[in-house]
Amino acid sequence: MKVSRTLTVVGSLVIILGLILTYNWMTNRRPSQAIAKKHISPKHQPKKAHPLPKKPIQKKANKPKKTVKHQKVKKQHKPLAHKPKFKTKKGDKVPAIPLLDILKAKNQPRRGQSIFFHETTNFRRDEKVRLVQLTAREACAIESAALYNPRFTVFVLFAGATHRLPSGDPLIKALSQYRNIRLRHLNVGRFAAGTPIEKWLKNGKLFKSKYLFPHVSDLLRYVTLYKYGGLYLDLDVVVQQSLEEMPPNFTGAESNKSLACGVMKMSSTGLGHKIASLCLRDLQANYDANKWGSNGPGVITRVAKKLCNTDTVTTMINNPKRCKGFKVFDPKAFYTIPWLQWKDFFQPNRLNLTMKRISKSPVIHVWNKFSRGWKLKTKDICAYTKLAKTHCPKSFGAAGTYF
Repeated sequence: MKVSRTLTVVGSLVIILGLILTYNWMTNRRPSQAIAKKHISPKHQPKKAHPLPKKPIQKKANKPKKTVKHQKVKKQHKPLAHKPKFKTKKGDKVPAIPLLDILKAKNQPRRGQSIFFHETTNFRRDEKVRLVQLTAREACAIESAALYNPRFTVFVLFAGATHRLPSGDPLIKALSQYRNIRLRHLNVGRFAAGTPIEKWLKNGKLFKSKYLFPHVSDLLRYVTLYKYGGLYLDLDVVVQQSLEEMPPNFTGAESNKSLACGVMKMSSTGLGHKIASLCLRDLQANYDANKWGSNGPGVITRVAKKLCNTDTVTTMINNPKRCKGFKVFDPKAFYTIPWLQWKDFFQPNRLNLTMKRISKSPVIHVWNKFSRGWKLKTKDICAYTKLAKTHCPKSFGAAGTYF
């Protein structure tokens, strides 16, 4: 009994001691933790992971919208590469409108019912962008043809110019009032494709000419008549009456020695087409780069002599049957005033006499090769200004100080 009591007392003491030690350990741990918390630096405190701020939905949506708008603007400006800008007289830059290609345009020349003019000034093989530049006298020729031949379409074919201004050119504005006038561009090589002169043109002889612009014009008039038929006119004429009832195939004599090619008409088939073909073959066979008239009037003169079987121009005029239906008009029809007397159109003291001489001519020729340097004011009184006021009033009114 004594042993059991002793064990009980010892066990009780052990339990009491354990409780005391446990209590002391618990009380000493809490302040140490508090002190440790106080001495921890805020820099070393673990940072809480803050949620990322939500990006505004509007900003995300706006950015692509701005990009899309910017792209659209660029797409709209791309076509302007084909519309170069030119400076006007006021210094403003305006986009130019490309001329339609005669071969690609929707409205093609009606065979036998078209009048053709050719503008070859500034012609180059490279076909760089060039602006239409018509003189008041050229506009007068075009207008007079359109005025007196409303059933015919007047085509002005530019071998040099490629574009025109949408507005600002008073002469173009004047011509645009006529519904039967068309301004077109042509590429000489493509235009001559399929004609008898196509292969010859590729050898480059034409482009080495001493008189490049006139010789290109000589070529084009015969190519045009071969392709379409119709009426060809020089840009230095004034039409005084209708040409719609003229014979289907004709030209005019310049003198008793040679024919001219400033006013010609050929049918698109039959005799006219044959004559145009003969002219193209003659041009390449007798081409002379150093003579001004060899490839224009020289061509039609040589062809007519073979066709009419005579070397005499007077015989061609007086005996039309010899030419098998090809009419050769007397010089009074289109060249009443010969080139040696070209000043008669400009001199006031020759006004009445000149007007009387040309009164019955359906077309008059003012010889631009010689007269282009004459500075003629619109207020001057002479045969040319009188003709212009009557037969090309809109162009004359738009000419300004000089005509």
